[in-house]
Amino acid sequence: MAQNIIDKLYSRLPQMTTTDQKIAQVVLDDPAAAVNWTIAALATKASVSEASVSRFCKSLGLDGFHQLKILLAQVASDTANYEQDVDLDHLQQSVQHIRDNKIAEITNSLGNLDTTLLTQTLKALKQARLIQVVAEGNTYPVASDAIYKFNQIGLLAIGSESWATAMAQTLNLTAVDVLLVISNSGESRELLSQIKTAHQQRVTVIAITNRPDSPIAQQADIHLTTSVRQRVFQAEYYFSRIAAGTVIEALFLLLIADDQARLAAIKRHEALIANTKI
Repeated sequence: MAQNIIDKLYSRLPQMTTTDQKIAQVVLDDPAAAVNWTIAALATKASVSEASVSRFCKSLGLDGFHQLKILLAQVASDTANYEQDVDLDHLQQSVQHIRDNKIAEITNSLGNLDTTLLTQTLKALKQARLIQVVAEGNTYPVASDAIYKFNQIGLLAIGSESWATAMAQTLNLTAVDVLLVISNSGESRELLSQIKTAHQQRVTVIAITNRPDSPIAQQADIHLTTSVRQRVFQAEYYFSRIAAGTVIEALFLLLIADDQARLAAIKRHEALIANTKI
Protein backbone atom coordinates (compact mmCIF):
# COMPACT_ATOMS: atom_id res chain seq x y z
CA MET A 1 0.00 0.00 0.00
CA ALA A 2 1.42 3.38 -1.00
CA GLN A 3 1.97 6.13 1.57
CA ASN A 4 -0.72 8.77 1.62
CA ILE A 5 0.49 12.27 0.77
CA ILE A 6 0.61 13.44 4.40
CA ASP A 7 2.71 10.44 5.41
CA LYS A 8 5.00 11.16 2.46
CA LEU A 9 5.47 14.79 3.50
CA TYR A 10 6.26 13.86 7.11
CA SER A 11 8.74 11.17 6.10
CA ARG A 12 10.57 13.35 3.57
CA LEU A 13 10.56 16.61 5.52
CA PRO A 14 13.97 16.19 7.23
CA GLN A 15 15.70 15.60 3.87
CA MET A 16 13.99 18.44 1.96
CA THR A 17 15.67 21.64 0.90
CA THR A 18 14.95 24.70 3.04
CA THR A 19 12.49 26.00 0.45
CA ASP A 20 10.65 22.70 0.18
CA GLN A 21 10.50 22.43 3.98
CA LYS A 22 8.77 25.81 4.15
CA ILE A 23 6.16 24.69 1.62
CA ALA A 24 5.65 21.29 3.24
CA GLN A 25 5.27 22.77 6.72
CA VAL A 26 2.61 25.23 5.55
CA VAL A 27 0.66 22.35 3.99
CA LEU A 28 1.07 20.14 7.07
CA ASP A 29 -0.06 22.93 9.38
CA ASP A 30 -3.52 22.81 7.76
CA PRO A 31 -3.96 20.14 5.05
CA ALA A 32 -7.73 20.67 4.89
CA ALA A 33 -7.33 24.37 4.12
CA ALA A 34 -4.57 23.67 1.59
CA VAL A 35 -7.07 21.74 -0.54
CA ASN A 36 -8.75 25.04 -1.41
CA TRP A 37 -5.66 27.18 -1.96
CA THR A 38 -4.39 28.34 -5.31
CA ILE A 39 -0.73 27.84 -6.14
CA ALA A 40 -0.27 31.59 -5.62
CA ALA A 41 -1.86 31.41 -2.16
CA LEU A 42 0.41 28.55 -1.07
CA ALA A 43 3.46 30.35 -2.42
CA THR A 44 2.53 33.49 -0.49
CA LYS A 45 1.92 31.62 2.77
CA ALA A 46 5.26 29.81 2.45
CA SER A 47 7.10 32.96 1.31
CA VAL A 48 8.37 31.25 -1.84
CA SER A 49 7.76 31.61 -5.56
CA GLU A 50 5.08 29.79 -7.53
CA ALA A 51 7.86 28.10 -9.47
CA SER A 52 9.20 26.73 -6.17
CA VAL A 53 5.79 25.23 -5.41
CA SER A 54 5.76 23.57 -8.84
CA ARG A 55 9.26 22.15 -8.26
CA PHE A 56 8.15 20.96 -4.83
CA CYS A 57 5.28 18.99 -6.38
CA LYS A 58 7.61 17.47 -8.98
CA SER A 59 10.05 16.43 -6.23
CA LEU A 60 7.21 14.39 -4.70
CA GLY A 61 6.67 12.59 -8.00
CA LEU A 62 3.47 14.49 -8.75
CA ASP A 63 2.33 15.91 -12.07
CA GLY A 64 1.77 19.30 -10.50
CA PHE A 65 -0.03 21.37 -7.88
CA HIS A 66 -3.48 20.11 -8.91
CA GLN A 67 -2.51 16.52 -8.16
CA LEU A 68 -1.19 17.60 -4.76
CA LYS A 69 -4.59 19.10 -3.96
CA ILE A 70 -6.40 15.94 -5.09
CA LEU A 71 -4.21 13.75 -2.87
CA LEU A 72 -4.67 16.09 0.08
CA ALA A 73 -8.44 16.06 -0.40
CA GLN A 74 -8.42 12.27 -0.06
CA VAL A 75 -6.95 12.33 3.45
CA ALA A 76 -7.20 15.87 4.83
CA SER A 77 -10.51 15.24 6.61
CA ASP A 78 -8.94 12.47 8.70
CA THR A 79 -7.34 14.32 11.62
CA ALA A 80 -5.52 11.12 12.60
CA ASN A 81 -3.08 12.06 9.84
CA TYR A 82 -2.03 15.30 11.53
CA GLU A 83 0.83 16.01 13.88
CA GLN A 84 -0.22 17.86 17.02
CA ASP A 85 2.16 20.37 18.62
CA VAL A 86 3.52 19.92 22.16
CA ASP A 87 3.81 23.04 24.30
CA LEU A 88 4.72 22.93 28.01
CA ASP A 89 2.78 26.14 28.60
CA HIS A 90 -0.34 24.06 27.96
CA LEU A 91 0.59 20.81 29.69
CA GLN A 92 -2.71 18.93 29.66
CA GLN A 93 -3.41 19.85 26.04
CA SER A 94 0.11 18.73 25.13
CA VAL A 95 -0.50 15.33 26.73
CA GLN A 96 -3.64 15.01 24.59
CA HIS A 97 -1.63 16.00 21.51
CA ILE A 98 1.03 13.38 22.26
CA ARG A 99 -1.77 10.82 22.55
CA ASP A 100 -3.16 11.91 19.18
CA ASN A 101 0.31 11.73 17.59
CA LYS A 102 0.83 8.19 18.86
CA ILE A 103 -2.61 7.10 17.66
CA ALA A 104 -1.76 8.53 14.23
CA GLU A 105 1.55 6.65 14.19
CA ILE A 106 -0.09 3.34 15.05
CA THR A 107 -3.04 3.83 12.68
CA ASN A 108 -0.95 4.87 9.70
CA SER A 109 1.89 2.39 10.30
CA LEU A 110 -0.56 -0.52 10.31
CA GLY A 111 -2.46 1.00 7.38
CA ASN A 112 0.75 1.16 5.35
CA LEU A 113 1.45 -2.57 5.63
CA ASP A 114 1.19 -3.92 2.11
CA THR A 115 -0.38 -7.40 2.09
CA THR A 116 2.09 -8.85 -0.39
CA LEU A 117 5.14 -7.49 1.45
CA LEU A 118 3.70 -8.58 4.78
CA THR A 119 3.16 -12.12 3.47
CA GLN A 120 6.74 -12.19 2.17
CA THR A 121 8.05 -10.95 5.52
CA LEU A 122 6.18 -13.58 7.52
CA LYS A 123 7.35 -16.34 5.18
CA ALA A 124 10.98 -15.22 5.43
CA LEU A 125 10.86 -15.05 9.22
CA LYS A 126 9.21 -18.46 9.56
CA GLN A 127 11.70 -20.16 7.25
CA ALA A 128 14.83 -18.52 8.66
CA ARG A 129 17.37 -20.61 10.55
CA LEU A 130 18.41 -17.44 12.38
CA ILE A 131 17.09 -13.87 12.51
CA GLN A 132 19.57 -11.10 13.25
CA VAL A 133 17.87 -7.87 14.30
CA VAL A 134 19.91 -4.68 13.96
CA ALA A 135 19.28 -1.03 14.85
CA GLU A 136 21.20 1.96 16.16
CA GLY A 137 20.95 4.41 19.01
CA ASN A 138 17.44 5.33 20.13
CA THR A 139 15.92 2.62 17.94
CA TYR A 140 17.84 -0.31 19.44
CA PRO A 141 15.24 -0.94 22.21
CA VAL A 142 12.81 -1.88 19.40
CA ALA A 143 15.36 -4.39 18.09
CA SER A 144 15.83 -5.78 21.60
CA ASP A 145 12.07 -6.19 21.95
CA ALA A 146 11.90 -7.99 18.60
CA ILE A 147 14.67 -10.38 19.63
CA TYR A 148 12.81 -11.20 22.85
CA LYS A 149 9.48 -11.71 21.11
CA PHE A 150 10.85 -13.89 18.29
CA ASN A 151 12.72 -16.15 20.71
CA GLN A 152 9.61 -16.47 22.86
CA ILE A 153 7.69 -18.02 19.97
CA GLY A 154 10.47 -20.36 18.91
CA LEU A 155 12.21 -18.25 16.24
CA LEU A 156 15.93 -18.02 17.02
CA ALA A 157 16.94 -14.35 17.00
CA ILE A 158 20.11 -12.50 17.95
CA GLY A 159 21.43 -8.95 18.02
CA SER A 160 23.87 -6.61 19.71
CA GLU A 161 23.80 -2.94 20.60
CA SER A 162 27.50 -2.82 19.69
CA TRP A 163 27.86 -2.26 15.95
CA ALA A 164 31.22 -4.05 15.88
CA THR A 165 29.68 -7.13 17.52
CA ALA A 166 26.61 -6.92 15.30
CA MET A 167 28.80 -6.85 12.19
CA ALA A 168 30.68 -9.92 13.46
CA GLN A 169 27.30 -11.65 13.82
CA THR A 170 26.34 -10.64 10.28
CA LEU A 171 29.53 -12.27 8.99
CA ASN A 172 28.22 -15.58 10.34
CA LEU A 173 24.87 -15.39 8.56
CA THR A 174 24.13 -17.63 5.60
CA ALA A 175 21.56 -17.83 2.80
CA VAL A 176 19.05 -19.51 5.13
CA ASP A 177 19.09 -16.56 7.56
CA VAL A 178 17.39 -13.14 7.72
CA LEU A 179 18.76 -9.72 8.59
CA LEU A 180 16.00 -7.49 10.02
CA VAL A 181 17.00 -3.81 9.93
CA ILE A 182 15.09 -1.18 11.93
CA SER A 183 15.77 2.51 11.25
CA ASN A 184 13.57 5.62 11.34
CA SER A 185 15.53 7.63 8.80
CA GLY A 186 16.82 4.68 6.78
CA GLU A 187 20.14 6.45 6.31
CA SER A 188 22.57 4.82 8.78
CA ARG A 189 26.00 4.23 7.24
CA GLU A 190 26.70 1.34 9.62
CA LEU A 191 23.43 -0.42 8.88
CA LEU A 192 23.95 0.01 5.15
CA SER A 193 27.35 -1.63 5.58
CA GLN A 194 25.69 -4.58 7.31
CA ILE A 195 23.13 -4.89 4.52
CA LYS A 196 25.93 -4.95 1.96
CA THR A 197 27.74 -7.68 3.92
CA ALA A 198 24.53 -9.69 4.30
CA HIS A 199 23.81 -9.52 0.58
CA GLN A 200 27.31 -10.75 -0.19
CA GLN A 201 26.34 -13.86 1.76
CA ARG A 202 22.94 -14.12 0.00
CA VAL A 203 21.04 -13.27 3.18
CA THR A 204 17.46 -11.95 2.87
CA VAL A 205 17.24 -8.39 4.21
CA ILE A 206 14.00 -7.02 5.66
CA ALA A 207 13.91 -3.32 6.57
CA ILE A 208 11.48 -1.27 8.66
CA THR A 209 11.90 2.48 8.07
CA ASN A 210 9.88 5.67 7.88
CA ARG A 211 10.96 6.45 4.31
CA PRO A 212 10.35 4.12 1.36
CA ASP A 213 12.81 6.20 -0.68
CA SER A 214 15.59 5.94 1.92
CA PRO A 215 18.90 4.18 1.13
CA ILE A 216 18.15 1.33 3.53
CA ALA A 217 14.67 0.83 2.09
CA GLN A 218 16.09 0.78 -1.42
CA GLN A 219 18.76 -1.78 -0.52
CA ALA A 220 16.43 -4.13 1.36
CA ASP A 221 14.79 -7.15 -0.28
CA ILE A 222 11.57 -6.41 1.62
CA HIS A 223 10.64 -3.00 3.04
CA LEU A 224 7.85 -2.16 5.51
CA THR A 225 7.01 1.54 5.92
CA THR A 226 6.18 3.16 9.25
CA SER A 227 4.58 6.55 9.93
CA VAL A 228 6.08 8.97 12.47
CA ARG A 229 4.40 12.10 13.78
CA GLN A 230 6.36 13.15 16.89
CA ARG A 231 8.83 15.99 16.40
CA VAL A 232 11.65 16.41 18.91
CA PHE A 233 12.32 19.90 20.31
CA GLN A 234 10.23 21.51 17.55
CA ALA A 235 12.92 20.56 15.02
CA GLU A 236 12.37 18.90 11.67
CA TYR A 237 13.60 15.66 13.28
CA TYR A 238 10.80 13.15 13.59
CA PHE A 239 11.47 10.25 15.95
CA SER A 240 9.35 7.55 17.54
CA ARG A 241 9.82 3.99 18.74
CA ILE A 242 6.05 3.51 18.69
CA ALA A 243 5.80 3.20 14.91
CA ALA A 244 8.53 0.57 14.49
CA GLY A 245 7.42 -1.17 17.68
CA THR A 246 3.89 -1.38 16.29
CA VAL A 247 5.13 -3.20 13.18
CA ILE A 248 7.14 -5.63 15.33
CA GLU A 249 4.09 -6.25 17.50
CA ALA A 250 1.99 -6.89 14.40
CA LEU A 251 4.51 -9.42 13.06
CA PHE A 252 4.62 -11.13 16.46
CA LEU A 253 0.84 -11.48 16.67
CA LEU A 254 0.50 -12.60 13.05
CA LEU A 255 3.15 -15.27 13.56
CA ILE A 256 1.20 -16.57 16.57
CA ALA A 257 -2.04 -16.54 14.57
CA ASP A 258 -0.27 -18.51 11.84
CA ASP A 259 0.73 -21.29 14.25
CA GLN A 260 -1.03 -21.65 17.59
CA ALA A 261 1.79 -23.95 18.76
CA ARG A 262 3.80 -20.77 19.25
CA LEU A 263 1.49 -19.94 22.17
CA ALA A 264 2.74 -23.10 23.88
CA ALA A 265 6.30 -21.84 23.44
CA ILE A 266 5.38 -18.59 25.18
CA LYS A 267 3.71 -20.47 28.05
CA ARG A 268 6.74 -22.71 28.49
CA HIS A 269 9.05 -19.71 28.60
CA GLU A 270 6.81 -17.87 31.06
CA ALA A 271 6.70 -20.95 33.31
CA LEU A 272 10.48 -21.20 33.34
CA ILE A 273 10.96 -17.59 34.36
CA ALA A 274 7.97 -17.45 36.74
CA ASN A 275 10.14 -17.96 39.84
CA THR A 276 11.79 -14.58 39.19
CA LYS A 277 8.49 -12.79 39.89
CA ILE A 278 7.13 -11.84 43.29
